[in-house]
Amino acid sequence: MSFREIQFVKSVVKPEDLPVPGLPEVAFLGRSNVGKSSLINAFLGRKKLARVSSTPGFTRALNFFRVDHRFLVVDLPGYGFARVPPKVQRAWKRLVEGYLSAARPLRLLILIFDLRRRADELDRGLLEYVESLGRPYIAVLNKIDKLSRNERLKARAEWLSVLSLPEEEIFLTSCRTGEGIPAVRSRILSALGLRA
Repeated sequence: MSFREIQFVKSVVKPEDLPVPGLPEVAFLGRSNVGKSSLINAFLGRKKLARVSSTPGFTRALNFFRVDHRFLVVDLPGYGFARVPPKVQRAWKRLVEGYLSAARPLRLLILIFDLRRRADELDRGLLEYVESLGRPYIAVLNKIDKLSRNERLKARAEWLSVLSLPEEEIFLTSCRTGEGIPAVRSRILSALGLRA
């Protein structure tokens, strides 16, 4: 499935400024520098829709995009190694948690991790929080092109022990090569009730 019309809707920096719920939503969340914006672009088949930066913590707002007037893609601020003041980190946390806990038509949350990195306290805390929300989610282990086949298998096994998800809800991807992207796209569209 290719998308014809993608429009930027709104950038939100405070929970009270969230748009009125309407169309179904899918939200992308991951720590800074895991390739979140690249994954959004790959999913939508665009090159520069979500802004990609080599600077961790570049996305500091919730960005809403309307796709073919059928659903919204929500790009959530990254968490983790962004070198920003604690006050800004607290504001990001309030924003993300305000969105995720609000009564919104969120059909799927896509949690993105760098397959090369081991899950740390921040990742585990995020997973516990998402589990507590009861929202449907999948895990995307990104940047597989950076690892050999054996390294991938070992890293995947480590992540499987951390993630409390069925294996079919865990996807390995490379935004650079496109590997795994069709499977993620199909899963997202299924959650939206759309055909791939």
